[in-house]
Amino acid sequence: MSTGGIETKEVKTKGDLKAFFRFPWKVYGKDPHWVPPLFKEQVFLFSPKNPFLKHAEIVPYLAMRDGAVVGRIAAIVDENYIGFHQQRAGFFGFFESVNDLEVADALLDQVKVYLKGRGMEMMMGPMNPSTNHECGLLIEGFDSLPFFMMPYNPPYYRVLLEGCGLQKAKDLYANLIVDDGSIPERLLRISDRVRKRSPGLKVRPIDLKRVDEEVVRVKEVYNGAWRDNWGFVPLTDEEMDLMVKKLKPLVVPELALFAEIGEETVGFALALPNYNQVLRRLNGRLGLLGLVKFLIYSRKIDEIRVMILGVKPEYQKRGIETLLYLEIFRRGQAKGYKRGELSWILEDNYLMQKGIEALGGRSYKTYRIYQSPL
Repeated sequence: MSTGGIETKEVKTKGDLKAFFRFPWKVYGKDPHWVPPLFKEQVFLFSPKNPFLKHAEIVPYLAMRDGAVVGRIAAIVDENYIGFHQQRAGFFGFFESVNDLEVADALLDQVKVYLKGRGMEMMMGPMNPSTNHECGLLIEGFDSLPFFMMPYNPPYYRVLLEGCGLQKAKDLYANLIVDDGSIPERLLRISDRVRKRSPGLKVRPIDLKRVDEEVVRVKEVYNGAWRDNWGFVPLTDEEMDLMVKKLKPLVVPELALFAEIGEETVGFALALPNYNQVLRRLNGRLGLLGLVKFLIYSRKIDEIRVMILGVKPEYQKRGIETLLYLEIFRRGQAKGYKRGELSWILEDNYLMQKGIEALGGRSYKTYRIYQSPL
């Protein structure tokens, strides 16, 4: 497909795929806030081994001008999203471009053509490749490193996407909490009130020696707590098992917490160290030298990201969410972490935002999902 001197072509060869993965280095150069993704993880996302591809398609494209790569994008169709939401929406993702509206327009037009051909009626994104992975375009908060498994992009991407006619679908917030060395008295009072409202409520860390049993509890909470959230798609068992396999070596048990009432699991929260403080040093490669660096610098991580926190619907509005945040805060503080990001939070999830503000958190980054009718 050719438009105004810009040619878009589907990635089909190993050479094209390598160019697709390498292109971000051209965009970001020496940007101090960009964290190069691990090549191995990027390759896996497009591999048949990825269980996401058992119910979805990811079709990558390159944009070329005079034989040089000037942009990339992927068209995504997720049958599980379509079935769950009863909406024929497809997605664009993995968008990267030089600062040129013609390039962005050609890339998005290519995705639109593909999605229309698959019977889609709406395009949304960026999704890399879904809300269960990295998603959203950073539109506010460019002055600091992104936290682990959160996206980053140049400020001009917003100008490009909106210049191509894309409209806001939903904003997502990242909130920051900085430890000042104390736990405010009001938080302790909140904790007492929550426990009185739910007799028998206890919070315990994950037991990695019984990980298979614990995963069952995580699934039970995950696919219940988020099912009514905007954009949510339930993870398949295979996807959940893969997520656990990848995250298990990274988990700090004191920061993976279950809320239980009696024998019932009612909530789950997971915070991970901000491994981006290490990954920024690896330049996308985790060979032997990279592994040594990872082990050395991981000891110096002083930030965490609360990436999963949910409570079963029938136990919501009792303050259990706030209690889980508080327990993560306290345990992270005890382990020496100085800052925490709570992300991402839907812009209209007022209950969660209120709980974060009670902990002293503030919204400091905004990510946007765009949409366009087809």
